[in-house]
Amino acid sequence: MPSRGKTPGIEAGRGKHTETTTERPKLIKPNPFVKDLIPYVPGKPVEELERELGITGAIKIASNENPIGPSPLALKAIKEALPGLNRYPDGDAFYLKHKLSKSLGVEPETVIFGNGSNDVIDVAARTFLSPGDEAIMGEYAFIVYPIVTKLAGASAVISPMPSYTHDLKDIYSRITPKTKAVFIANPNNPTGTMVFGEEMEWFLNKIDENILVVIDEAYFEYADTPDYPNSLDFRGLGKSLLTVRTFSKIYGLAGLRLGYGIGPAEMVSSMHKSRHPFNTSSLAQAAAIAALDDTEHVEKSREVNDTGLAYLAAELERLGIEYAPSWTNFILVNLGQDPMPVYNALLREGVIVRPVGIYGLKTHLRVSVGIPEENERFIKAFKKVLGK
Repeated sequence: MPSRGKTPGIEAGRGKHTETTTERPKLIKPNPFVKDLIPYVPGKPVEELERELGITGAIKIASNENPIGPSPLALKAIKEALPGLNRYPDGDAFYLKHKLSKSLGVEPETVIFGNGSNDVIDVAARTFLSPGDEAIMGEYAFIVYPIVTKLAGASAVISPMPSYTHDLKDIYSRITPKTKAVFIANPNNPTGTMVFGEEMEWFLNKIDENILVVIDEAYFEYADTPDYPNSLDFRGLGKSLLTVRTFSKIYGLAGLRLGYGIGPAEMVSSMHKSRHPFNTSSLAQAAAIAALDDTEHVEKSREVNDTGLAYLAAELERLGIEYAPSWTNFILVNLGQDPMPVYNALLREGVIVRPVGIYGLKTHLRVSVGIPEENERFIKAFKKVLGK
């Protein structure tokens, strides 16, 4: 049998280091763009809470998920796709791309998919931002925007959000020769607020063609109002406009991580060069194709949300609790004080909501809309915790 040789510094046959030292090894350090990043912290899982507190039957209304779950058609498609898991997925998501593009009325070459909409946003930042560039975003905008901006070596320029809403005139006033991107979530997470049509039209007409405008429409299906400015309607302006959407919210496929972007074909072609191969799974693609056919599930999801949102708003008003107007599947609650005692007390009641101090909202909790029983349980627990 041929000799395998000896590894330098290791005793033959023992696997132990011959050198002894009390010095701590000097491990590789992260690049300077990572140093000051604040990582994204997901909501507490139900299983973790139940394990920590020794309780059962907890509910999670913290991560803006669809409480009625995925479409039955999507579940059926997932089951049918299971035997093919030994194969890599379609790297270009050909069938999903063509079905979605037909549904949206756009060309297939203008669509790109990602492992959730976060992935699409990250690909856009890596493709178009360079060290020394600037990207503008709202002070209460989705935390992923400053993360991907800084990872690209660019600087995040923060625009105030009076009344929890993007101020596009203020954003426009902050544009400099260094500005290469603007991030706008509409509706916005974590505030739930919306920029209306007239202001969006003004902004997109004014902004230069060579500035990337990412409009994150993860919650657009919930903004069921004529005043909502669907960014796809502005594609004819010739701007560097990237619309980003997801199957995680109203389609109920958060666990499969599938998002997409729509932009000019030239932009999307460049993004494909930065995109990781096979970044969407075969199960996600199959589920999304089926989910697009289930308009009944989308309508039911919207109805459940509208009813739940109205209920939560009415109960909060009865309690005299301030909240931000929402066009999403969650509501931002302002307690006017440190929210952590209330958050922790709700956990002991088996109710998981979301503190949002990481966004600079130091006195707030974000509450997702659940099914009626979950909404009622939250209000009952909330009243108990507040002593009302």
